[in-house]
Amino acid sequence: MPTPGSSKLSRAPQKGQQTKAVIVDAALNLAAQIGLEGLSIGALAEVTGMSKSGVFAHFGSREELQISVVREYHARFEQEVFYPAVQAPRGLPRLRALFANWMKRTSAEIDSGCIYISGAVEFDDRPGPVRDALAESVNTWLAAMLRAVLQAQEEGQLHADADAKQISFEIHALILALHYEARFLRSPDSLARANAGFDNILARCATPDALAASAAATASSRRFKPVR
Repeated sequence: MPTPGSSKLSRAPQKGQQTKAVIVDAALNLAAQIGLEGLSIGALAEVTGMSKSGVFAHFGSREELQISVVREYHARFEQEVFYPAVQAPRGLPRLRALFANWMKRTSAEIDSGCIYISGAVEFDDRPGPVRDALAESVNTWLAAMLRAVLQAQEEGQLHADADAKQISFEIHALILALHYEARFLRSPDSLARANAGFDNILARCATPDALAASAAATASSRRFKPVR
């Protein structure tokens, strides 16, 4: 039977984890606005209403804070983009779902920005744990996209001689172009052009039967708020 003292001890780690989660959430929102480089223990203390020593106790360093933000961003990215998509059948339906979910998230980030992209600009030439965490997250996602392309080939829905890595590269390029066009240039037709680019990839690489079978999924996967 637990004693009152042991109950207090068991609640302490839980409370600490909850507090850390609150700090990471605030840091993620802040990083979306000012970048990972703009994060500081002092800025977070001000945003969360905590003391600097209280924030520092949960991370120990600014670098650890930045890495925690990268990992949290990746976890949310998986929840919104990857996990729903893997519920779709293997092949083009899953590949379409991955791209559609990625478009939805990109559209939602036009005002706030993408940590993967802003982080790449900040840390592209700065070796270290933060850059490693960013690169690992991006590579994990790109590997999932490549796997979906390869599965579509295995299902006979993409031509067997199509270059899977090139397809994955071009899909990634569409996302990067969408961020630049929509966020920086404020191009009103950027989302439509990104979707057209994806359709062009499939028109070039997919089998006729697979394209016809997945046509109905295209309209439903794109029913979300457009980029402003």
